[in-house]
Formats: sequence, structure tokens, C-alpha cells
Amino acid sequence: MIRYAEEKDFVTIREYDKHIGETELKNAIALKRVLVMYQNGCFAGWLRFNLFWDEIPFMNMLYLLEEYRGQGYGGRLVTFWEKEMKENGYGLVLTSTLSSEQAQFFYRKNGYVDCGSLLLSEEPLEIILRKGLG
Repeated sequence: MIRYAEEKDFVTIREYDKHIGETELKNAIALKRVLVMYQNGCFAGWLRFNLFWDEIPFMNMLYLLEEYRGQGYGGRLVTFWEKEMKENGYGLVLTSTLSSEQAQFFYRKNGYVDCGSLLLSEEPLEIILRKGLG
């Protein structure tokens, strides 16, 4: 089951998501910018997004617990998000991943194409990817 996160999901998500402050996570949940996935009643993972330039949905975080990886759940979560974004009138979505991470191959396999990069001091290259929702 995939649904928008609710206040009751905060503690569970916060246990795993250390890339966002507590206040910002609460705000993201309130703004319906976090999706959660449950399998057989168990928390499996989440997808968190924001708006790049205040107008393009940007997936900030896609995370599945170890036991749910490699089974198609990530693709289902991303597809659900893309469908939601399209239904809300968006024609394009973005995400990024470090060049040192395997996630780049997952995104490309799911129709995302490289469209830029960002190089920060002492960090691997950040690859920016886009997907049209046409």
C-alpha cells in the first residue's frame, strides 16, 4: 500500500531519515510531500519530494528498507509519485543521485535521463536527472 504520510508516520520515518531536520520533516508531511509504502502491514520505505524553483517536483529521497530492495517496490513507489504529479498538472519531474551511487542506474532504467550535474567541494559529482510525464 502506498499513501501520503500522515502525522502518525513521523516517528517511523524519522527513525530512518536523518537527511532532514525534524521540523522540515513535519512540514513536508503536512504539505503532502512524503509518500510511505507498507507491505503486509509493515513499513517498507518512503519517498520525499519538494519543488525545484517552486514549480518542478524534485524527488529528494527514495528509500526502501534493506529487506524490500531489489523486488520492484522502488519502481512502484516512483511510478505512484509520477502519476500523482501528472494528475496535479506537472509535466516534468527531477531527481538527483551521487555518481558514486548505484541509484543512477535505477533511475535511468525507469525512464530518467541525465540533464545536468552539481559539483560540491569534497563530494562526488551529483547527477541531476529528469523525466517528462507527457
